[in-house]
Amino acid sequence: MPGKVDSYRFLSFATRRVVSAWIRRESPREIPWTAPSKPLAESTVAMVSTAGLAMADDRPFDQEGERLNPWWGDPSFRVIPREATEKDVRSYHLHLDNRPVEQDLDCALPLRRLLEMERAGEIGAYYSFMGYILHPEVLVEQSAPEMIRQMRAERVDVVLLVPY
Repeated sequence: MPGKVDSYRFLSFATRRVVSAWIRRESPREIPWTAPSKPLAESTVAMVSTAGLAMADDRPFDQEGERLNPWWGDPSFRVIPREATEKDVRSYHLHLDNRPVEQDLDCALPLRRLLEMERAGEIGAYYSFMGYILHPEVLVEQSAPEMIRQMRAERVDVVLLVPY
């Protein structure tokens, strides 16, 4: 079926069962929320996508490492310039159908809508992670803090997460 997400695509039958049981046991938790300290029109906004996006001329996310070890996902991140288009960006996510992103980048990173807001003086910067990381230690200890340092340097006030 076109567009179907197969999160278990590269997992063995046994691993597939373990992961799905693990997910079912996870208790719903409150989503952390912090109200913005100033109006959106006065804020610098960053957007983070989990679609494994990278510029075509940037280092791709490591898909081979994930194929070799389905318990691993590339924990690094990429910066996507605000003027990027479908022809500039590639999606390196193994658990998603990447064709929609190739046809309309806005489905994973709504840059055009946000550029309209930016031109109106409302928003700012864009980042992408992989959305399939079963061992988040490097992501939590290295990649996320580095992305946060960059966001602070860019004086980001608000971050939007765009799960894909």
